[in-house]
Amino acid sequence: MTRICQRLGLAVLLAGSIAATAKADELNLMPWPSHIEQQAGALNLNRLPHVEVTGCEERVTSGLDRFNRAVALRTGMPFLNPDLKPDTATMFAIHCAAHGDKVQALEEDESYKLTVTAAGIDLSAPNPLGVLHGFQTLLQLMHNGPQGWEIPAVQIEDTPRFPWRGLMIDVSRHFMGIDVLKRNIDGMEAVKYNVLHLHLSDDEGFRVQSLKRPKLTEVASDGNFYTQEQVRDLVEYARARGIRVVPEFDVPGHSVSWLVAYPELASAPGVTKIVRSQYDELRPPFDPTNDGTYKLLDDVFGEMAKLFPDEYFHIGGDEVDGKYWDHNEKIQAWMKEHNIKDNHALQAYFNQKIQKIVNKHGKHMEGWDEIVASDLPKDILVQSWRGPKSIAQTAQMGFKTLLSAGYYLDLQYSAATHYAVDPLEGEAAALTPEQKKLIIGGEAAQWTEYVTSEILDNRIWPRAGAVAERLWSPESVTDVNSMYRRLAVLSDELQWVGLEHTTSSQRMLDRIAAGMPYELFNTLAVTVEPVKEYERETTQKYDTNMPLNHLVDADPPESNEARRINALATQAASNAEARAELRKWLVRWRDNDAKIEPYLATSELRTNLVPLSQQLAVLGTVGLQALDAIESGHALTADQQKQQNDSITAADVHHAQMLIVVVPAVKSLVAAEPVAH
Repeated sequence: MTRICQRLGLAVLLAGSIAATAKADELNLMPWPSHIEQQAGALNLNRLPHVEVTGCEERVTSGLDRFNRAVALRTGMPFLNPDLKPDTATMFAIHCAAHGDKVQALEEDESYKLTVTAAGIDLSAPNPLGVLHGFQTLLQLMHNGPQGWEIPAVQIEDTPRFPWRGLMIDVSRHFMGIDVLKRNIDGMEAVKYNVLHLHLSDDEGFRVQSLKRPKLTEVASDGNFYTQEQVRDLVEYARARGIRVVPEFDVPGHSVSWLVAYPELASAPGVTKIVRSQYDELRPPFDPTNDGTYKLLDDVFGEMAKLFPDEYFHIGGDEVDGKYWDHNEKIQAWMKEHNIKDNHALQAYFNQKIQKIVNKHGKHMEGWDEIVASDLPKDILVQSWRGPKSIAQTAQMGFKTLLSAGYYLDLQYSAATHYAVDPLEGEAAALTPEQKKLIIGGEAAQWTEYVTSEILDNRIWPRAGAVAERLWSPESVTDVNSMYRRLAVLSDELQWVGLEHTTSSQRMLDRIAAGMPYELFNTLAVTVEPVKEYERETTQKYDTNMPLNHLVDADPPESNEARRINALATQAASNAEARAELRKWLVRWRDNDAKIEPYLATSELRTNLVPLSQQLAVLGTVGLQALDAIESGHALTADQQKQQNDSITAADVHHAQMLIVVVPAVKSLVAAEPVAH
């Protein structure tokens, strides 16, 4: 039954004065709504409105309280001032049609309708989830205009394109504290993610307290694990923000941490310690022929199923190294006896057993795409890290599936690269309508071989906002320039929710630059990015005890300044202002090396940057020569162009696991036509 459950004063909002506002396509919303119409006028945020909530549930109440505090923090105005009466001429009406499921479910309606006029705000949704999303949209709409803080008059009808919009965080390679996870949950809420996927066990550690099998905590966690009470608190924290928590315990491979505690279940002898680096080559999977394997997994999965109430339980299943099974005589004899022809069939046998265990404990099994087999029940969920072909084949087989390929944030690609990936592109575009419905969304993924708590935020944010938009917004929302403009605003806004992607990165950069003029260091730092894909592993084997405190760790995955410089260079032939700004940068690059060189040798954190600085100076010199040719009206000869391109190629080599990413700007200048005189 609908009832009035709260009447509050909200210390912001609503005076009703008309003010000039941005066009709808210029509003700083991310993800972009399904449907939005902007009206004339705006609400000034300087009066206490009358707040009325109907159909209330605790998540709406707590969400409104967080909204109050967020508004006060961003605007600097007091909130819930008991000494002031609300202005009854203005109204903030919130209507929630029904309570949500006790355990948040995949199928729940997340839509909402939001109307802002000079007279007030009306937010309605069929479910508390929609109300929570509406609060975030309102926060993003707020801006400081000529007459103070205001919200433009709009009508929004919004609903997500995909029901599964997740972020996976690996806490096994490098453990992440509860405070780190909570602030990232707050960031997820801001951009309407609804699934936090925690990768809780791998070769490097088992990260949840087990009371039934305490050796996993005592031996396999290295002392870093979440207590069961912490897990319950985290799950409730996420639920209050409309986010499900899906646990992953990776088996039968990536399981050394389990096997340190229970070596008798390994498919090879000698497992005595958890993996700490890439140099630890002994990584056998579980023995699928040992009944003890299933007893252990039944005990632990049953215990964990009670801690994590979500309907899905992720069992990993990826990258099983079959050589250990091949070399185990007992396993080979068992396979022959049971007519199991190869390792794929053996893993399928394992998965069938695990699926029954997971199902017994009231869960649907989820796993990476290696688990797919035609004889598995169709209620399992498959997560694809291998690409469009894999996700299409999985849907054709009748399984629900979601995409992570293309959304691996740890590969350090640009936001635009992730933004261009769509779960329904490639082979999936040719699926039937019914098969397409089985593709239920996607997940950004952050693996942590080279990521500590200090680094995590700047590896995820703000790029994860671009993935969130791809999974929420209509398929037609693809303008990259618009995305980057709004992503820059989002990055600033995320600091208000406590994320440290900017502050931690700057703190690390300051640590490296200590004792030298910062402008010299910054000239170099903004022109480089960490190497992409898995290139870092080729020159720096990861070790969980290795300090991650160099420029490759401190610099963001994407340099906004470098992207702007590259864009300017494409305008050089036709834009004098662009040429003038480029000349300033090119002079700085040319001259910076001689100035910074004495400082680079004085710190171990900087010595490996010497080649990068020298390469940047070369690029500055080449760029200035090309710019002079453009402005003189005399094109470079073929020999001159070849010589300059050879210099660029020689400079375009990574050092210190860093790439100079302004190379495209210099290439554009060399290739540009001269200015006509």
